[in-house]
Amino acid sequence: MNTKTLALIAVAPMEGVMDATTRDLITRQGGWDFCVTEFLRVTQGRQPLKVFQRICPELRQNAQTLIGTPVHLQLLGSDPAALAINAQIGVAAGAKVIDLNYGCPAKTVNRHLGGASMLRYPDKLYAATHAVAQALKESNTPLTAKMRLGYDDTELTLDNARALNAAGITQLVVHARTKAQGYKPPAHWEWIAKIAEVVDVPVFANGDIWTVADYQRCVEVSGVKDVMLGRSSMTNPWLAKQIKQHLTGKEVEQVDFKRVLGFLLQWLVLDAQFYEEIVRVMRAKQWLVMFRLRWGEEAQQVFDVCKRLTNERDLMSYLEDYLLFSDS
Repeated sequence: MNTKTLALIAVAPMEGVMDATTRDLITRQGGWDFCVTEFLRVTQGRQPLKVFQRICPELRQNAQTLIGTPVHLQLLGSDPAALAINAQIGVAAGAKVIDLNYGCPAKTVNRHLGGASMLRYPDKLYAATHAVAQALKESNTPLTAKMRLGYDDTELTLDNARALNAAGITQLVVHARTKAQGYKPPAHWEWIAKIAEVVDVPVFANGDIWTVADYQRCVEVSGVKDVMLGRSSMTNPWLAKQIKQHLTGKEVEQVDFKRVLGFLLQWLVLDAQFYEEIVRVMRAKQWLVMFRLRWGEEAQQVFDVCKRLTNERDLMSYLEDYLLFSDS
């Protein structure tokens, strides 16, 4: 599936933050090979077309961002029949790739046998995935999946990977933590190497890849070169380009915190078309929380001011002044 000499680098699905506007803005910066949508929750029955188009507006434009980066449609659920029929509806709506979410750690999702909770039952994991793979055969639509290392521990990690492989997926993304570990560092990249040995589909590494140096270490430990970036795609939208510059021996483009703040301001302006002010302010603060993980004390200082602001005008005014007058 991956015949390129360079790595494939994807934008990860992130519930509540990685919407179509964000995917569009990030992929405009270059280096990104595909994106995966926030999940569409499938419990039973058929979801209406408008739900697919809300989760993935790019279905109206050949399942691509405006710059032409492919967008894969992600489903989350456990019922084989419901997943299968909704995968077919997604394809009819324009999806080119269907992805299954077996990694979401959210309590509300896992309480109802969704996301990472499926990793407790390799047989159910196989049944759900195989049903979708069979449903997609006629259209020849690729089926991919994302998993964590397990629910509470890694006892079933390799069994789950084998189950997904046998069920008919064409690609596997591995977030190198269990559900219980959440997002606490470190990511256990050594498990990705073990998984890659027992499946015969391309494996993508995911988790704690914030910089080019992190990418290098991940490749050394995991043995895989393809990666999916979540929070780091938002804290440095140029990271995919930087990694590919590194791989081709080119000078790596430098990115600083001010440039990233400018990107956030762009997002606020664009998302004004789609969300109310209270939502935009909340999401901007979510970005600033993530910035602290990558940009440290400087990002913390900005967040400490912005967390007290309640309207978008004040928030944007502060960020614009910071870009103009700060010494960093």
